[in-house]
Amino acid sequence: MLLWLSEYLSSFYSGFNVFQYLTLRAILATITALFISLIVGPLLINSLRLLKIGQSVRDDGPQSHLKKSGTPTMGGALILISIAFSTLLWGDLSNRFVWVVLIVTLLFGVIGWIDDYRKVALGNSKGLSAKAKYFWQSVFGFGAAVFLLMNAQSPTETQLVIPFVKDAVIQLSPWMFILLTYFVIVGTSNAVNLTDGLDGLAIVPTVLVAGAFALFAYTTGHINFAKYLGIPYIAGVGEVMIFCGAIVGAGLGFLWFNTYPAQVFMGDVGALALGAALGILAVVVRQELILLIMGGVFVMETVSVMLQVASFKLTGRRIFRMAPIHHHFELKGWPEPRVIVRFWIITIILVLIGLASLKIR
Repeated sequence: MLLWLSEYLSSFYSGFNVFQYLTLRAILATITALFISLIVGPLLINSLRLLKIGQSVRDDGPQSHLKKSGTPTMGGALILISIAFSTLLWGDLSNRFVWVVLIVTLLFGVIGWIDDYRKVALGNSKGLSAKAKYFWQSVFGFGAAVFLLMNAQSPTETQLVIPFVKDAVIQLSPWMFILLTYFVIVGTSNAVNLTDGLDGLAIVPTVLVAGAFALFAYTTGHINFAKYLGIPYIAGVGEVMIFCGAIVGAGLGFLWFNTYPAQVFMGDVGALALGAALGILAVVVRQELILLIMGGVFVMETVSVMLQVASFKLTGRRIFRMAPIHHHFELKGWPEPRVIVRFWIITIILVLIGLASLKIR
């Protein structure tokens, strides 16, 4: 929006051309989303508290969590508001990548909002049924995949890039591309949702991975950098750097209120949306395999649940004291802040490994 305005004003004063720089707009998007979160956050938290939209806590989990009962949830709406406003303000609204990442994120946020609303406002403990939730995730996931396939402007946009190996790409067939995109978006959405069980546990890895994808987007969308680094060049994808910056700013703003002990939880409205955002970002910058590395904490949480369920069904025994795995460490006696910070440290290491793939080939 402001990009168009700056283009018009630059005809009167050349100084406005500075807003054409992608890096500057990404920084401004980050700052804008951060300040929106910090300003709107207290108002939203007070409103949620007055409406008694509070978190219910399972009594079979760590006993330290019982005191969290009643803490306002659905705070993910704050993140989505900040991301959407900042992206629309600083992004190039003629860019197809900007719209697809933003719309997918908001649609998954709607699924989460309905689920949260039914749980905490209507008193329905089941919320949105698992079948209904998965159905709509599938609809939106497949819809995004088909859109990207139909609007691909070069073979590069449907290639699977093998990290750390020079010139190693696999040209995906249309069906392979659709299935991969679907599983990345839906899988990451649910993985982040599973991770969102402790104060700040999910939001910091999300911020770190989104920040890394900002660099991937910039280099992938810059023909000279892409050629130098030996990565695929995709025209126009650099613009999603604005969206990545908005996630970083909104996430940091939310962390201000979500840090231990949390004043608000993001709920499914935030977790499902942010997971989908990371998934669609990985797809548009063609770094699905790098997402598996940088989002290793999300993968670990998901695998722990899968192993726990499989083991119990097959043998009647549990591998972990409780799944997802962050609860296992809590029940072993780790204080909640220790679990959180150690998972953050793991994510930092994994993100650095992912970023190293830009040069190590």
